[in-house]
Amino acid sequence: MKLVISADHAGFPLKEDVRAYLTKAGHEIVDLGAFNGNNPDDYPDFAELVGNAINEGVAKRGILICGSGVGVCVAANKIPGIRAGMCHDTYSAHQGVEHDDMNVVVLGARIIGAALAYEVVDAFIGAKFQATEERFKRRFNKVMAIEAKYRCGDGSTSKA
Repeated sequence: MKLVISADHAGFPLKEDVRAYLTKAGHEIVDLGAFNGNNPDDYPDFAELVGNAINEGVAKRGILICGSGVGVCVAANKIPGIRAGMCHDTYSAHQGVEHDDMNVVVLGARIIGAALAYEVVDAFIGAKFQATEERFKRRFNKVMAIEAKYRCGDGSTSKA
């Protein structure tokens, strides 16, 4: 699977571990930075890189990492079309895709270690949206309606 991945300075070491793990497993990984963990940077910038890459068709799914996971998750979910979920367990990682069509998995580098992160991303990658089940389609359509309701004519979101 082709994936985009990005992290701020706090998530950089785990991003490198996850990137190497996924590359070794045969996935095509587009690394959007950070490219070192020594420079102070801002997590919203990396969330936007992943969101834009997905919306532009670079990959269908992405991985975001920061210290806690919370910051990049909040920022990514501001981007129309992005459905990011913070997952520190395998159940949430596959269930988020199966039930909610989650397209970005978020990890907190100060919360989980590399071994669990590998299991989480494997569960995320291996899952498929259960679009044939009416309840999941209905709920997904309601989420999309909420997004559309707050989107401005220029594609940005309103302050409503």
